Amino acid sequence: MNIILADKSGFCFGVKRAVEESLKTQKKFNKKIYTLGPLIHNSDVVNKLKEKGIYPIEIDNIDNLREDDVVIIRSHGVPEKIFFTLKSKKINIVNATCPYVLNIQRKVQEYYKLGYSILIVGDKNHPEVIGINGWCENKALISKDGTNLEKLPSKLCIVSQTTEKQSNWEKVLSIVAKNCKEFIAFNTICSATEFRQKAAADISKEVDMMVVIGGKNSSNTTKLYEICKDNCNNTIYVENSGEIPDDISNCNKIKTIGVTAGASTPDWIIKEAILKMSDDKNLELNEQLSYMDKNDTQIILGEKIKGTVISVNPKEVFLNIGYKSEGVLPKREITKNESDNLEELIHCGDELYVKVIRRQNEDGYVVLSKIELERENAYKELKEANGNSQVLKVIVKEAVNGGLVANYKGARVFIPASHVELYHVDDLSQYVDKELDVTIIEFKEEKKGTRIVASRRDLLRMEREKMEEQTWNVLEKDTVVDGEVRRLTDFGAFVDVQGVDGLLHVSELSWGRVGKPSDVLKIGDKIKVYILDIDREKKKLSLSLKKLMEDPWINVDIKYPVGNVVLGKVVRFANFGAFVELEPGVDALVHISQISHKRIDKPEDVLKIGQEIKAKILEVNKDSEKIALSIKEVDEI
Repeated sequence: MNIILADKSGFCFGVKRAVEESLKTQKKFNKKIYTLGPLIHNSDVVNKLKEKGIYPIEIDNIDNLREDDVVIIRSHGVPEKIFFTLKSKKINIVNATCPYVLNIQRKVQEYYKLGYSILIVGDKNHPEVIGINGWCENKALISKDGTNLEKLPSKLCIVSQTTEKQSNWEKVLSIVAKNCKEFIAFNTICSATEFRQKAAADISKEVDMMVVIGGKNSSNTTKLYEICKDNCNNTIYVENSGEIPDDISNCNKIKTIGVTAGASTPDWIIKEAILKMSDDKNLELNEQLSYMDKNDTQIILGEKIKGTVISVNPKEVFLNIGYKSEGVLPKREITKNESDNLEELIHCGDELYVKVIRRQNEDGYVVLSKIELERENAYKELKEANGNSQVLKVIVKEAVNGGLVANYKGARVFIPASHVELYHVDDLSQYVDKELDVTIIEFKEEKKGTRIVASRRDLLRMEREKMEEQTWNVLEKDTVVDGEVRRLTDFGAFVDVQGVDGLLHVSELSWGRVGKPSDVLKIGDKIKVYILDIDREKKKLSLSLKKLMEDPWINVDIKYPVGNVVLGKVVRFANFGAFVELEPGVDALVHISQISHKRIDKPEDVLKIGQEIKAKILEVNKDSEKIALSIKEVDEI
């Protein structure tokens, strides 16, 4: 006889958590502990808990509780009023409400306060539904399959009992969609319930007999029975092995038996049932049953494991990791961005690869990290990229003395200041929060940590060379182009023209005399320049600004008629006289004999650089670019 156990059979996350929480609580307080109603819908488990000092008490009897008593709220949850009644009596409350149910309670409370009417898809007598209804002042509409829905409110929020059938949810939703103007729907059927029901449905179609194990008052087990019965007429519903017919293994007509169990059915009850049906008592169970031996599994710090998401809330994610306790993935171990919404990032049923960073926390969960695993993988990638010119993208986090600190998937990467650009950068803070392409030039593992150094220089150099090559092919002599001043020297300015450095010599800055380039330009200036010459072989580009200005000697004879008096400024001396600037680029000579009526030895005896003087124009020669002036003719001195 072949016995097949359906996947996801037995304790669900919420029920298992409640049982473990109750045992831990009893050990902590070491006295009689109470649960509000049976902790789970399984009499065998409830009786075993009684043996350990954990007793159910009906909600109607909470007035009999005394201060400092310990009460466990079971996985089904309770109405808001009950919760606050217990607090007012100063009872020690241990809230073991299933995270899935807590999520429903929060949504119901939130949308009820926003003015929505609440509709719960489920059984009105089920403790979970009663508890949910208590978070909207017990005013929710409750429907199993939509048959009792007639006139609906105009504004509706719909949730579901976690163990409800998907088909019932869809029936209700179709009715609401036709008859409600505004509604918001949250399919809160537990993903584990969906998986369990689907697995049971699939197996029940293939076997000769189906055995459903669980408490007779368990809602989710009853639904499993209904699903299996639809597919396999020979389906029985038992609470434990004692209710399974003794001769079942001797029936020749039954070759294959399928087994599934409700969320409140512990492993040992499933084991007993399967062993009773086995004729040799040494059967090899299919791999779905291997999860029953999880208590023997060892969890190692630093281990990389795969888990399935079973619950998500704003602060943490719970995963089934194939161990005796679930794994918890705190938000800080998923993302560094506080504004991220976990319920949007991660969903129930997702499979995640994580790293173990603590074997057990105060609540008994294995603490996991997604960030640490990403960081570990990042170090591997960085090590492999070291020295091979592989381009990686990093995010700059801060500017420090000597460079930039960047992040690559959680790993710290340093970029020296000299490797940020091809030129010196005074203010590195401009790069903070920017994404940069880099190559890894050093990866050194040390006792104090791993030193990782990155660079942009080679990438920028290649980019520049590529741009330069394109630019040299399109530049033409005697054309005007846009440029940006990059460096200043005593002999001129270097101007970037489409990625190529061109020299703007000091003599080409102006028609007038320029002492130093910084008198005319500053770094960063965007200017138009004239291309004087191109040497593609030597990669030299000669530029000019004065070529874009009118030659001041054109029409100089018209601008400065002979015989007129002109105002000018002394700009330099020679042994034979003084030169006077009439306008930028036009200097005139006052011969020493025309400076004064008195005899002088040298011009600087009576004149000063920068001094303004009046002089008479004696001669203008446009061709030789010479103008002669006389100061003594206007009796200036």
